[in-house]
Amino acid sequence: MFEQDHPLNQLIEELKRIPSIGAKTAQRIAFYLISLPHEETDRLANAIKDAKQKVFYCSQCNSLTHVDPCIYCSNSRRDDEAICVVEEPFNIASIEKTGIFNGRYHVLLGALAPLKGIGPDELKMDKLVSRIVEGQFKEVIVATNPTVEGEATAAYLAKILKDFGLKLTRLAMGLPVGSDIDFADQVTIKKALEGRTELTE
Repeated sequence: MFEQDHPLNQLIEELKRIPSIGAKTAQRIAFYLISLPHEETDRLANAIKDAKQKVFYCSQCNSLTHVDPCIYCSNSRRDDEAICVVEEPFNIASIEKTGIFNGRYHVLLGALAPLKGIGPDELKMDKLVSRIVEGQFKEVIVATNPTVEGEATAAYLAKILKDFGLKLTRLAMGLPVGSDIDFADQVTIKKALEGRTELTE
């Protein structure tokens, strides 16, 4: 549509790099952004820069935060006996919206995918194990996505945590297989949490 070095084409190409944004969506977003007044695009650009500079991973749970420890780790009213393991920081928001889980979180920052070179070391599994050893958790809820990688991660966690004397549970399969927790509605996640099953090796 535009020559390679056209600024609009460069914007579209950058937008296409965002996960789940295809060529047509990138084009629509680009045209929308160009149509905005300068002050609005400046505000958006500044918000992106500000977030990039001030947001980082919590030293305890790996959630995205601007204070360390994050609000979930520093909240003394949360239950110290249950920890919910998720793949990505945005999964926490989906679970929090259900209003039925009040324990701690641990974010793996991905899932096991040997073909992509993502193993236990890349997911820093020792950090999770250290938290469990040092904490007073009685239950570990594995809330990885119901995908091939998520299932492999859940199986691996069951294997390494089986001798810790903990209750290991997995979200019930009310979640659609092959999808991400982030795309599930609150009722589905709530039912999955309520119907979680014991996780065995």
